[in-house]
Amino acid sequence: MSLSTHAVSLLALSLLLPASPVTAKDMAPLAAAQSSDLPESNPFAHPSSLPFGAPPFDEIKDGDFQAAIDSAMRQHDAEIAAIAGNSQPPTFDNTIAAMERAGQTLAVVSAIFDNLVSANTNTQLDKVNAIEAPRLQAHFDKIRLNSRLFGRVRALYETRSQLGLDKKQNFLLDRVYHDFVRAGASLAPKDQQKLLRINEKITRLSTAYRNRLMAASNAAAVIVDDKTQLDGLSDSDIAQAAEAAKARKLPGRYLLVLSNTTQQPLLATLKNRALRQKLLEASESRGSLPGRHDLRDMIITLAQLRAERARLSGFPSYVAFKLDEQMAKTPGAARKLLAAIVPTATAMARHEANEIQQVIDAEDGHFALTAADWPFYAAKVQKMKYGVDDAETRQYFELNRVLIDGVFFAANQLYGLTFKERTDIPVYHPDVKVFEVFDVDGSHLALFYADYFARPNKNGGAWCSTFNRAGGLFGTRPIIVNVANLTKPAVGEPALLSYDDVITLFHEFGHALHEMMSIQYYPSENGFRVPTDVIEFPSQFNEHWALYPSVLANYAKHNRTGAPMPQELIEKIKQARNYGTGYATTEIVSAALLDLEWHSLPAKATKQQITAFEAEALKKNGVDLPEVPPRYKTAYFQHIWAGGYEGNYYSYLWGEILDDDAFEWFTAHGGLTRENGQRFRDMMLAPGYSADPMTLYRAFRGGEPTADALRRQRGLED
Repeated sequence: MSLSTHAVSLLALSLLLPASPVTAKDMAPLAAAQSSDLPESNPFAHPSSLPFGAPPFDEIKDGDFQAAIDSAMRQHDAEIAAIAGNSQPPTFDNTIAAMERAGQTLAVVSAIFDNLVSANTNTQLDKVNAIEAPRLQAHFDKIRLNSRLFGRVRALYETRSQLGLDKKQNFLLDRVYHDFVRAGASLAPKDQQKLLRINEKITRLSTAYRNRLMAASNAAAVIVDDKTQLDGLSDSDIAQAAEAAKARKLPGRYLLVLSNTTQQPLLATLKNRALRQKLLEASESRGSLPGRHDLRDMIITLAQLRAERARLSGFPSYVAFKLDEQMAKTPGAARKLLAAIVPTATAMARHEANEIQQVIDAEDGHFALTAADWPFYAAKVQKMKYGVDDAETRQYFELNRVLIDGVFFAANQLYGLTFKERTDIPVYHPDVKVFEVFDVDGSHLALFYADYFARPNKNGGAWCSTFNRAGGLFGTRPIIVNVANLTKPAVGEPALLSYDDVITLFHEFGHALHEMMSIQYYPSENGFRVPTDVIEFPSQFNEHWALYPSVLANYAKHNRTGAPMPQELIEKIKQARNYGTGYATTEIVSAALLDLEWHSLPAKATKQQITAFEAEALKKNGVDLPEVPPRYKTAYFQHIWAGGYEGNYYSYLWGEILDDDAFEWFTAHGGLTRENGQRFRDMMLAPGYSADPMTLYRAFRGGEPTADALRRQRGLED
């Protein structure tokens, strides 16, 4: 999961403006700019009559979006012009605060659109996205490069010690000023024009990349003619493959669709070695073969454009530019984290490879272990060592029970939240469910949409995002969606999850909790705005409760009999959960290092050849294990080319340091209790981005975080 493993985010663009309170007096000059030229029949023209302002999906038509976004941008332009042209001297209220109210319509329209493009797209939505994404980029560039507006912001920043602002306002003003500077506001006009052209090209390419990658992944799905080749797959997996083939007008055949990662889940049980090799080859070659799905030139150009963008801003590389606003601050800090993990992780991976090879040899396999064999034989080793069988554990992990009696139950025990399904609120797809979330005092806290099943028109992976721009200023509560790509069961069959799927549900809901609980008066201070290398902390922290005894006992029940999971099986899962840590750690470190290498290229670097560059990068960093490919190879690494993680994919490991360290605090102080949950909520979740995240963490933990807990949790100490 991630917060942003989807397309270039129109929502992210719409939230670039700072958020602060404004009074009626402050907004008086904007009154004339508040009208919209949307037609009366358009669902975006007026506030929704649905509960809590939920999107009226039953009224929204795909054709509405282009007109709605264009109209909202014009409205936003007028609002910004009124702020920049205000004849009164700049104050926090008439400048910083006024910018918050501006753009509210655009934020809501683009949030809804972005979610649909990511989770339920079609040809028309993709076409609108291709048109509007660069327009939005240019729109926000124009705001950040507005010299009169920046002059007001700079005047406030330079006199901030005399303004009598509180800590939150000072922190916000500092961020706003530096956001303008990073966006090029202090550059010479000639360089600003260069920057505008670069930003437009990057946005167009990123949008095109997302569309082409989805097409490439769909085209790379493996067609199987003979059912006997699918030996080892579950009945549900086979039924799903048959349905996927039928949907592609391939009746009587089977289609093995690809997940977004290098390794494919089906490889763990698929017995046919030749088909395993074919499936992994299809995965690894996505986007890197000649033809209409080739992504290589796009990627090379994106890397060059980002490097040039960083040079204009005075940075030696894009990763230096990117990390300047992250918790890590420098590329050296990120590399130090990864370099410290590599030796132990790769040593463990080699040890795991030796164990697997012994099993292959014992079965007279007469072949050397390859990446395509790893999941299948690793599952055998795991079962031999710990007695864990994925087919058996799935019987105790039924989707609805995991969500309601697991994920929601843990949130209730920690934070006092309760949940009620709402069937009266429209959804954008029949698979989506909506829940109202109530706070500990029974008041309305949020709406939560759950969209868990895979579709051909949905981006790969899992993520969390919002449908609105919540905050005390607007009197709005968050409307949040969790999206995943679980295999949909055959009609009448339960949706049974792997243990990894269970972790995904807890992870993504951790993001949702962060947004629900961090609603500030200033919306830009909410949890979704924190630096990327902090944003994974609450989500990964929430994973820990999946195996917590009281939580597990509440949801891990046999899907047919309702019998609780036997304690023996629970112990096996706990013992086995760190099996394969060498592989899992190496594949994610490899991907993070690939990201750093691509975005460390200087602006004047020669044009790269992707395969050679990737091989050299892995070798140079000591992670070139052929049996352990990166979690994402360059061509289909959507996180960094169209997902917002460019230059900081290391964030997952950075966040894990924090979450494991925090969980050890919980363990030392009584574990899952309301008291502990409230403390974590008050000190870590609720502040959002209203203060420096590391300062908040030190106050919660009583000291600096260390990687010791991460090594213990991953079993790396052994």
